[in-house]
Amino acid sequence: MADPSSYRPKPGQIPDSPGVYRFRDEHRRVIYVGKAKSLRQRLANYFQDLAGLHPRTRTMVTTAASVEWTVVSTEVEALQLEYTWIKEYDPRFNVKYRDDKSYPYLAVTMNEEFPRVQVMRGHKKKGVRYFGPYGHAWAIRDTVDLLLRVFPVRTCSAGVFKNAARTGRPCLLGYIGKCSAPCVGRISPEDHRDLAEDFCDFMAGRTGTYLRRLERQMTEAAEEMEYERAARLRDDIGALRKAMEKSAVVLADATDADLIAVAEDELEAALQIFHVRGGRVRGQRGWVTDKVEDVTTAALVEHALQQLYGEESGDAVPKEVLVPALPEPVEPVQEWLAGRRGSNVSLRIPQRGDKKALMETVQRNAQQALALHKTKRASDLTTRSRALEEIADALDLDSAPLRIECYDISHLQGDDVVASMVVFEDGLVRKSEYRRFQIKGFAGQDDVRSMHEVITRRFRRYLAEKEKTGEWPEEDGTASPLTDPGTAAPDAAPVIAPDDDADDGQDNGFKDDDGRPRKFAYPPQLVVVDGGQPQVAAAKRALDELGIDDIAVCGLAKRLEEVWLPEDDDPVVLPRSSEGLYLLQRVRDEAHRFAITYQRAKRAKRFRSGPLDDVPGLGETRKQALIKHFGSVKKLRSATIEQIQEVPGIGRKTAETIAAALAQAAPAAPAVNTATGEIMDDSEDEAPGTTADASGEPVAAGAPDDRGQER
Repeated sequence: MADPSSYRPKPGQIPDSPGVYRFRDEHRRVIYVGKAKSLRQRLANYFQDLAGLHPRTRTMVTTAASVEWTVVSTEVEALQLEYTWIKEYDPRFNVKYRDDKSYPYLAVTMNEEFPRVQVMRGHKKKGVRYFGPYGHAWAIRDTVDLLLRVFPVRTCSAGVFKNAARTGRPCLLGYIGKCSAPCVGRISPEDHRDLAEDFCDFMAGRTGTYLRRLERQMTEAAEEMEYERAARLRDDIGALRKAMEKSAVVLADATDADLIAVAEDELEAALQIFHVRGGRVRGQRGWVTDKVEDVTTAALVEHALQQLYGEESGDAVPKEVLVPALPEPVEPVQEWLAGRRGSNVSLRIPQRGDKKALMETVQRNAQQALALHKTKRASDLTTRSRALEEIADALDLDSAPLRIECYDISHLQGDDVVASMVVFEDGLVRKSEYRRFQIKGFAGQDDVRSMHEVITRRFRRYLAEKEKTGEWPEEDGTASPLTDPGTAAPDAAPVIAPDDDADDGQDNGFKDDDGRPRKFAYPPQLVVVDGGQPQVAAAKRALDELGIDDIAVCGLAKRLEEVWLPEDDDPVVLPRSSEGLYLLQRVRDEAHRFAITYQRAKRAKRFRSGPLDDVPGLGETRKQALIKHFGSVKKLRSATIEQIQEVPGIGRKTAETIAAALAQAAPAAPAVNTATGEIMDDSEDEAPGTTADASGEPVAAGAPDDRGQER
């Protein structure tokens, strides 16, 4: 725990101007980002007597080890920079709203030649029209099912669309009149796009004009005694009215607005947002956040506005935003919102009428969401805390292990040996910290030696990060375990440079001092290995060789779910009803899942490889062109350089390289029909490295059969 006075800036160093500040911890992680109209006045509040600070603010300033700031010209720039840094660094002490669920949207892909109506989640894409969010995906599908009668827009996937175009037969919706079947040319691209535009206009709330037009057409059809057409139009009008009833009118003046309400206590706050378009509630969202410091309702609203509209532009930002409290000052936030929309945005508190009544409804939703969240969280926090305490007691730890790392080795008969590292923090998964390893120090099957190598590599990286930040003290004439060749055991894995680990491709290339998380910068309080006494001993030996003695190690054996400790002849047996055992099982099972997923992916990639994969500079497109031109690798192997040059994109130098590589590569083993024993001479006409099963279909040599055994 740091003393804030140790890094407090000297008087006069902090400028009296707008800016954004960052607190960093001892590992150079950014743990808090804030903005201020006056940096000098704002930062001074953090360096007062600790007893006068909010408990969470006190925790933040004692966790921090330094503070830095950036001066900007205006408060609007400060607001934008604060949002950018919060998104970039993900500081642990900032207010971050967590969605209480993942909300689906009704999306129309106007960026495609034939726009498609579908349910979408996640990040919004350019050129796609979104409506919602909705509480449930089934609500979207019910609405779409009603509207497709009137607006028969395409809803099928790209694969179904292409298959229908190839066969000349539309899908079922095309036969029953709920799709205009652009896949078979029943409608032109222009007319289908007009249909999609009408669909979007209706969903956007412009319903009156369209309904009046249909009613007029129905009347005209009845007058002309076209009763079947009039009946269809009557049913269309009924379907549209039924779809409209699903979102009742709440504001009579067809207002486009977002209403935000906050329910809070001393520790947490719940936020509810109603999206009103055309006077109707088109979507609803709910967020929950921890109150890291003594933050006001106005500040919570400001953070919500940043998260809501930070990535939006144009009509996605409504003309009117109604809130329970206005940020202080309100002008920079209003100017920022107007910049996102491209026109003026009204940010205000409703005072009377329908809008105030609707705000009260939103407020009740927020209060109920907070009460429900606290009910769930109380049980969840109690269970996780009890589990960590039970683990600490069983393993005789000084404190509860807030960060647990678990390692597992996976292979198939000694091939494609890989390892996984999963991380649980405070009893919850931290998937951004997961890592994967390829075993490099030796070939073959040896789980104990593999575990030693993985632990060595992981914690060598940790020591390297400590050395970079100056946390590893080197006394005169004494080398650290990173540089002393005598610290490694004779059979230890070879020393690998920190950037040489082929982990999982998740190395984001972040610099050491920019505040972003580094790969292996933070140590766990507990290392769990999937295995028994030999694996635990290997992990402990690896830590001892690196001089690390403050990290506990244990193993969880699958057979009897026994917990093994280093140098203990007898396991620790936790009760079957123990929450601590359940947490260890979850950690172990997650490590196993992550490892076997990686191992299977590597095996599949190896099975798909062929002799052309070893040709330098030959990409996937030119490989496919070669196979398409010659028909098989066997025929390509027998081709001359001049014949290879006939393939588009293949020059003489590349052709010579291909011919040399194929000449050096041994021909694939002949395919064998396992039912008849027949040797198939033209094995290279199939994918390299395949055999045939009893049905005569080619299967990968070495692939596991239905019993999981390697062929």
